[in-house]
Amino acid sequence: MNRTTLSLIAGATALAAVTGFAALTAPDGTAATGAKATTRLPVERVGLVCPAPSTSEVAETRYTSYTPAGTGTGAAPGAGKAEQPTALLRTAATVTSADGTAKKPKPAKAPATVTTPGKPVTAQADGGSVPAVTGTATGTLAPGWTVQQTTVVPAGGARGLLGLGCGAPDTDFWFPAASTDKDRQDYVHLTNPDDTAAVADIELYGPEGQLKSQFTEGIPVPAHSTVPVLLSTLTSEPGRKDLTVHVTTRSGRVGAAVAAADDKLGSDWIAPAADPASSAVLPGIPADATAVRLVAFAPGDDDADLKIQLVTPSGTIVPAEADGPLHVKSGMTAAVDLPNLTRGAVGSLLLTPNDPKKPIPVVAALQVVRGKGENTEIAFIPATAAVSARATVADNRAKGSTLSLTAPGADARVKVTASAGSEGGTPVSKTVTVKGGTTTVLTDLVPEGLKGSYALTVEPVSGGKVHAARTLALPEDGVPMFTVQTFVDDRGTVEVPSAHQDLGVLD
Repeated sequence: MNRTTLSLIAGATALAAVTGFAALTAPDGTAATGAKATTRLPVERVGLVCPAPSTSEVAETRYTSYTPAGTGTGAAPGAGKAEQPTALLRTAATVTSADGTAKKPKPAKAPATVTTPGKPVTAQADGGSVPAVTGTATGTLAPGWTVQQTTVVPAGGARGLLGLGCGAPDTDFWFPAASTDKDRQDYVHLTNPDDTAAVADIELYGPEGQLKSQFTEGIPVPAHSTVPVLLSTLTSEPGRKDLTVHVTTRSGRVGAAVAAADDKLGSDWIAPAADPASSAVLPGIPADATAVRLVAFAPGDDDADLKIQLVTPSGTIVPAEADGPLHVKSGMTAAVDLPNLTRGAVGSLLLTPNDPKKPIPVVAALQVVRGKGENTEIAFIPATAAVSARATVADNRAKGSTLSLTAPGADARVKVTASAGSEGGTPVSKTVTVKGGTTTVLTDLVPEGLKGSYALTVEPVSGGKVHAARTLALPEDGVPMFTVQTFVDDRGTVEVPSAHQDLGVLD
């Protein structure tokens, strides 16, 4: 069924940094020309999309909005006097009918809005009719702005802890580990934050290749609306345990995420996997995982043979369950169960070409289960790129948050900051050295005098690449509810070419 969306704008000072070009003014008022070396300036505008959190009437959803302190506090050269910091909310919700036409917008209550970098703001939204959310941050609130959507569903077929870092709208998404199995109900949520309609395509790939599908091409997503699509309705080949979902747009852009609900195991969001690459890191597998399933897909023309390794706190090993390479045929989804993988220690999965001379791009994700019998919970870990400059995950709690840092190659040093609490507390920072080929775990970095929830920010300092993930565990009634969010670089700065006056153009 279609859902409303809510438009959220968090505004502040307007910077002069722009994406793609910069202009300066000469003393006589003429425009300066001629590009020199580029410089990096804070972005001045970013957008995020959060899907509708749940259809359960007992769902409890918390939004946490946060912008890291320390960037975006000044104006670029040539900018005028900075405006006073402000925060602006807009509640322009649009209901979409079954025929794709837009109904009259109706007001909706906006979730939390950040007004000051460095302090998270939270808001609660309960029940099964909470709309999707789109947001834009500008000025000092734009660089690194993040929104975390955390939902607890204590009972019912979709019970579980569902966590999602709200993502940027785009035109291309990969989701390994989706399913149309009889126990699963997976919806791909397509949310359009823009003023014009978008048109999306959905492709489904199983172990034998692309599934015969219907109603998957040219899906209209009207402006400021969201369209949840049940995967099992898109194909005449139901009951597929392992699927890779590919979402692209023909026009416009959307935010995309997959809501996965298993009648026996629980539920969570599947976030988009990193772009296809010949190697992949899937960080933050909980120490007490009782079942781990790897799902991979080769989107190119060649088959891939993947070496599977586990990066542990003490080093990198080849698990006994993966003593041979995983063969992934071109255009097909492959999967392998990895039971007893972590053996009591947090770890990260590393996928590399079995033959380094044959690097074949793949996408991958993990399905992870904690608990046994009726007391189980499920989560998903997509392959994630290394943090290049800075990344943040919000909504961490005093107990139950575990940060995993993995350096698959060389030794690396990173700065980790626990922000002020949403209701009080002093931020703290720590520089951590992660030895090459190991995973380092932090559970005790908490703001001093914490009240409420806080954000964790990771910034590389020196050395090799680091991949990071946060596990949030909120057990309830004997069920080990948990969710895992990977750290995605916040792209808080943008390259802007410098310019100088060149009168030679007048010759």
